Amino acid sequence: MIKPIVAGNWKMNGVSQSVTEINTLKANITENDQSNNCEILICPPATLITAFAHILSNSPIEIGGQTCHHAEKGAHTGDISAEMIKDCGAKYVITGHSERRMDHGEMDRDIALKTEAGWRAGLKVILCVGELLGERKADLTLKVIERQLKNSIPDGATAENLIIAYEPVWAIGTGLTPTTEDIAKVHDFIRKFLIENISAEEGKKIRILYGGSVKPANAKELMAVSNVNGALVGGASLKAEDFTGIIAAYQ
Repeated sequence: MIKPIVAGNWKMNGVSQSVTEINTLKANITENDQSNNCEILICPPATLITAFAHILSNSPIEIGGQTCHHAEKGAHTGDISAEMIKDCGAKYVITGHSERRMDHGEMDRDIALKTEAGWRAGLKVILCVGELLGERKADLTLKVIERQLKNSIPDGATAENLIIAYEPVWAIGTGLTPTTEDIAKVHDFIRKFLIENISAEEGKKIRILYGGSVKPANAKELMAVSNVNGALVGGASLKAEDFTGIIAAYQ
């Protein structure tokens, strides 16, 4: 059995006062003992990693970074290395998110280097893939996913150091979601790719998350789809009650 993970990506949201939401989330998870059914992760902006890691140190909720530079250190003003993220108390890092690909021009090769950097620092990596609306309309979804997986996953991937997140770019923050049949088709394709290109043993165990307007109202249906092993949640992770409602899909 693959233990699912529900990860919250706060993106560029949150200030010091946001600790109130984290304290509420911690209380909710502890009270309901929901961590027995799934792993729980919050990826706040870099400014909050240390504070959140301290608050959650005695809880089942883990902390991750949203991106990293591929180098360990150097003259890279404004960047943050995987080692720095680890030093702040994080155990995970996200690479390849569509907003990094689009807003910062990150290519598959860049994602591969960042993923290797995460592993170098001892972090588990959530590597994101997904198609644009135009690619979906042109029936290119699986070709895009295959290219991203092939060029973004470095050698050495295992179920312990890699998680794949499928996020149809056109569904992120729009309120739109693919049908469960569409999601199953992509997740089954990713599973097949991992088995054939990494190894049968590891490919069967690597978790594949779905992201794209996941909310408490649709979480149970989405999390029940074939080869969906959890969720990468955006806006709904900013409120403890909403995020707890998504985690409840695994009660």
